Amino acid sequence: MATEKSELQVLEGNRDFTTSLYKVLAETPGNVFFSPISVHVVLSMCYQGAKGTTAEKFASSLKVPTSAAAAEGYSVVMNRLNSIPNVLLLMANKIYLMEGYELLPEFSDAVAKNFLSEVQLVNFAAIEAAAACINAWVEEKTKYKIKNFIKKEVLDSSTRLVLVNAIYFMGSWMNPFDKDCTKTAPFYLNMVKSVNVPMMNKYGEFNYKADKKLDAQILELAYTNDNLSMIIILPNKRNGIDKLEKKLATCNFSEITENMCNTGVIIQLPKFKIEQTIFLNNPLTKLGLGEIFKPCGANFSGMIVSNEQIHVSQVIQKAFIEVNEEGTEASAVVEARLMKFCNSLQRPPPPKKFIADHPFIYFLSEKRINHLFAGRLSDPTN
Repeated sequence: MATEKSELQVLEGNRDFTTSLYKVLAETPGNVFFSPISVHVVLSMCYQGAKGTTAEKFASSLKVPTSAAAAEGYSVVMNRLNSIPNVLLLMANKIYLMEGYELLPEFSDAVAKNFLSEVQLVNFAAIEAAAACINAWVEEKTKYKIKNFIKKEVLDSSTRLVLVNAIYFMGSWMNPFDKDCTKTAPFYLNMVKSVNVPMMNKYGEFNYKADKKLDAQILELAYTNDNLSMIIILPNKRNGIDKLEKKLATCNFSEITENMCNTGVIIQLPKFKIEQTIFLNNPLTKLGLGEIFKPCGANFSGMIVSNEQIHVSQVIQKAFIEVNEEGTEASAVVEARLMKFCNSLQRPPPPKKFIADHPFIYFLSEKRINHLFAGRLSDPTN
């Protein structure tokens, strides 16, 4: 029961953390793409070695009451994610520790047992070799989609610890799009400006909802394992993305996907590929984690056998996603859903039209984990 409680705390914490982090990242115009769970995991690993007020900052920002709850919860979550059939979903953690140093047993046990993390000793003073070592591991874990993750300039002889989380997903649609039906069509960046993009077209039965409160349509595209799906939230107005994001900031994601109706839908959806590097120090500071970046303020005395006061210098995520006719490929480093099926003996209603020809929000979700990946598509050509 304690483990189930911890898992629930982690899942609810990740959901609330995603909402808060998306709100901050969305302040910057353009495409947004990141893996909330990847950020949440690597910060939860840091949480294991935090003490005093630093631990309290993690608790309030990650929305998980104790480091023990974070560890227990992620032990269950990671084992489940790495064993999902019919899709390729991999999550891995690794700690790079400066040669000559040793992890404290409590921290080492927590990250190895619960986060399935390996530990490798490196010489950070040899910055090129250290960066190459980390980048080689990241490339392997993300099937060579994420390259040159860490720049040698962020390492130096004072670096003591680098914690890395990698997540990779490749899944095929349960109902693939026909490549012959993909046509060039306009995607409206705003009320007047548009770009021509390859637009996928399909008719089929999908979970769908017209949400009056959000002034948006919601569509679920299932993968071959129907515990995973992409949820797309499309504002009704071409310039409605800003208002939609403000409304979503106060919504419970599980409520958004309640009462979706399995019905006929005509879909137009752009193909897109996005790769983004996000420097998270400022966003995390806005979420209340600024203390972890302070050389004389952070308390990570539960991490390594040393009298040195260590702190987090950088939190960086590099994320990649490609959506096409076959399905989705996504990677990054660092719900009980109620469905109402519409059955009728009468003539079926006319199909809904889901024309995603303007900016929208999307989430790649697992049945219990709402936010593996999240994004805003503002321009498919960037």
